[in-house]
Amino acid sequence: MQRKPLDATAVSVMVLLCFIWGIGHVAAKFTAEGISLVFQSGVRSVIATGLLLLWGWSRGIRFWDRDGTLWPGVLAGLLFAAEFVFIFAGLAMTDAARMVVFVYLAPCLTAFGLHFLIKQERLNARQWAGILVAFGGVAVAFGDGFASGRGTLLGDFFGVLGALFWALTTVLIRATKLASVAPAKTLFYQLAVSGPILLVVAWLMGEPGVTKLTPLIVLAFAYQCAVVAFASFLTWFWLLRHYLAARLGVLTFLTPLFGVLGGALLLGEPLTLSFLAAAALVGAGIFLVNLKS
Repeated sequence: MQRKPLDATAVSVMVLLCFIWGIGHVAAKFTAEGISLVFQSGVRSVIATGLLLLWGWSRGIRFWDRDGTLWPGVLAGLLFAAEFVFIFAGLAMTDAARMVVFVYLAPCLTAFGLHFLIKQERLNARQWAGILVAFGGVAVAFGDGFASGRGTLLGDFFGVLGALFWALTTVLIRATKLASVAPAKTLFYQLAVSGPILLVVAWLMGEPGVTKLTPLIVLAFAYQCAVVAFASFLTWFWLLRHYLAARLGVLTFLTPLFGVLGGALLLGEPLTLSFLAAAALVGAGIFLVNLKS
């Protein structure tokens, strides 16, 4: 299938996804008051898998056909699980605002990887500059964490690892037969494989699981399951199937901004000028990498 450049539909949907994903990290951090982090990630994958199967059944989508995507799909699920192990484990050691900035290095890493694999995704000089700007922002953010003395560095590093695994997942999808199947099937592989793995990892880490439930905690967790893990990821893979992947990040620079504002306003997380500058640099790098020529 020939991928298209961005149009009004893609831009509108991406802005909404940026808001959903930015607030998603805030929701996960808040939910951790009653449901441990990696455990909640595993449970949400299991619940989202059930929602996806129901949705696919209602739409007549066939998840079990032999189409040569089994092993790429399993690998995508393993990468997806690794991504969220690091993101959710990292959230225990750093702020939601900081995590979203590090994780959204992923669009730049994705563009870097696709440059070497797909001719349509080759980077120009401006886009290479954008990658350097984004990495500069990450360096500033690490420096801010070191200067603050708040012990966020390991969590910050886990965020970078989460970004790396997210980028590897996207590159795998674009470079294999997963690019040509229904987005729901691609998402099914990731959710179905990652759910059990995340639950096992949570058990191995000694996480307590559910410790307290309040209406707000349940609401925040339901938001993650139904909106983030199911609806937004399904929409993301639909976009990957129809639009140039490196161009889809044209507005993902908004996600760190939504995440930073959400962390400050909803969780009361501290912000410094250097960290705000870091978030701006990462966002600027994403924008330059994905700006339409």
